[in-house]
Amino acid sequence: IPFNIIDTALSSLKNSQSFINSGMDIATKTALDLVESFNDEEDVNSMEEVMLQFAAMDRDLNNYIRAFEETVNQVKREKPEIIPDLEKLVEEKLTAIQSSDSDLKNNEKYMYFMDQLKEMKKQFRQVSDNDNETIEQIDEDLAVTRSQMIFICPITQMEMRRPVRNKVCGHTYEEEAIVEIIQSRKQKKKKVRCPIMGCSHDDVKRSDLVPDEALKRVIDSQNK
Repeated sequence: IPFNIIDTALSSLKNSQSFINSGMDIATKTALDLVESFNDEEDVNSMEEVMLQFAAMDRDLNNYIRAFEETVNQVKREKPEIIPDLEKLVEEKLTAIQSSDSDLKNNEKYMYFMDQLKEMKKQFRQVSDNDNETIEQIDEDLAVTRSQMIFICPITQMEMRRPVRNKVCGHTYEEEAIVEIIQSRKQKKKKVRCPIMGCSHDDVKRSDLVPDEALKRVIDSQNK
């Protein structure tokens, strides 16, 4: 069996995941743009449907790759004299590992999308056809809200320019500052405690950090 050809095909499939990830990143930014531009709630919700479609594509692709890899490994391990029907074996394994749509909302990028959308909606109010307030009044309310917000990094004590959020405890820091601490402590083989006083998270890892695009937009908007 020409496994090198199969490995090449699998590699191409895995590369396809980058296109799905890029699509989800674009959908997230588009949704945040819609919130910031006071678009209808229906328009914003449509982006959530797009994210779920991407999540389904990502799940299906991962399941197929897993089924294919397990099949190839099985054939390599058993070394049958007669070449088996690989397509049939893959289909059998795929059926065994397929999951329902209920797990789509556990997709990491989907959860990030919902988290950022929630944060944006806290800062930018949606204007509907039944809203009696004017855009000017909303802008004034936002100006007051933003002036009261704290955009200071707990590490540098300066306004954040590239805020990242800790997925574990929810706290936010300047990216460069927290990464520098993590790298420094790693060299000493020591853990990093969240710098927020009272936080119980005592093992902050770089993989815990995600860009806080919503907060960055609010900070940029205030500075403008």
